[in-house]
Amino acid sequence: MRGHDYSVAVIRTSLALAAGKAVRGLSRLRGGGSALPGLVAEKVDPAVLRHTLAGLPEGVVVVSGTNGKTTTTKMLVALLKAHGLRVFTNPTGSNFTRGVISSMLGEVSVRGRLAADCAVLELDEAHALRFAEQVPPTHTLLLNVARDQLDRFAEIDHTARLLTRLAEQTTDGVVLNADDSYIAGARSVLAPGVRVSWFGVDPAIAHRLPELQEADVRAADLDVPAPAPGELTGLLDVVDDRSLVVRLDGSPVGPLRLRQRGLAAMINATAAVTTARALLGERFDPVAAARALEAVNPPFGRGEVIDVDGAPLELVLVKNPAGFTVALGTYGSEPVTTMIAINDNYADGRDVSWLYDVSFDSLAGRGVALTSGVRAYDMALRLQYDGVAVDRVLPDLDEALEAFLAVEPGSPRRIFSTYTAMMHLRRRLAARYGLARFGEDPAA
Repeated sequence: MRGHDYSVAVIRTSLALAAGKAVRGLSRLRGGGSALPGLVAEKVDPAVLRHTLAGLPEGVVVVSGTNGKTTTTKMLVALLKAHGLRVFTNPTGSNFTRGVISSMLGEVSVRGRLAADCAVLELDEAHALRFAEQVPPTHTLLLNVARDQLDRFAEIDHTARLLTRLAEQTTDGVVLNADDSYIAGARSVLAPGVRVSWFGVDPAIAHRLPELQEADVRAADLDVPAPAPGELTGLLDVVDDRSLVVRLDGSPVGPLRLRQRGLAAMINATAAVTTARALLGERFDPVAAARALEAVNPPFGRGEVIDVDGAPLELVLVKNPAGFTVALGTYGSEPVTTMIAINDNYADGRDVSWLYDVSFDSLAGRGVALTSGVRAYDMALRLQYDGVAVDRVLPDLDEALEAFLAVEPGSPRRIFSTYTAMMHLRRRLAARYGLARFGEDPAA
């Protein structure tokens, strides 16, 4: 009977993968549909993830948290590949379970064999739990908790509980943010024998980073457990806006220079290095790690710089007060032509009242050329309260992009935008300037 059940499971998985691959082929011919093939495969075999990912020799790593998932995942994948591992990941940024399956369909055989040593998966806070029901992660990296998409998760405490439950289901090791009390508290629920590692900013330099405090990364009203003796700790030491050293139990990785600017990128790099060290153990090579990080290009929209007729256009994703505050601290004082595009679609979060928790004073000197998106007028009003002049309000993103590119030709530009606005603008820029489409990594 057991043999019969196994045969049925194998047949069902094969059918699911075949169906998903067929839909994937049709979707690619029509130019889209990153999650649909995974949805079809999951309908045919709800356990398709378990049947394909369970048993990878180096395990399954889940990266989750409010901010930085895509960047950190890309960095961690680069670090592991630099050490010779074959890594499966979900590079399209579709961080629901069906997105993971869709990414997998191009690399897995119809019989469910995946040519990988490990999987490193970026997962949305809620969908990470659904994934873990099928495939308990061997390792989990928890980045942070911030007020993001409260209409989905109701309150910040609920988001923290989702991530804590994910840590609870992890089998081998977790990596926690020592500067985020909501994350650090997950240590109390871990299963016996699960190893804990920590990443954070070196306390000796925290006073030099006012944006760290403004972003409310540290929840001072909660108790942060100190790392126990023997627990791996990776600490960030900032050199300048791109350069850093990560100190792993005091031993340096770097100095190294990232291609992406700002504190957020450096914290993400610290998290990725700490996780790679926790996974690789004595195989970890600090020189190879530094070189790998220096070669990582920013993910689409996360500080990506596009050449627009000889002048740089920088795309900066913003999702919540913490992220926008850090972004303005990194970029806002530079004299460039600026556009802000705010949507309130489901993937962005319907409630944009968080904009009133962000100070836009750094934009007051030069002003903002354009606001756009569904909430273009709301954004313009918010800027008015901070004394930031707005030249034009154009809710239509295509019209706004054309107008923005016509302002001061040859000058540096920057667009701050929410997720769905960023995806729309990035697609238009890709078509116009021959860029890789979202989900395609030319360096892969």
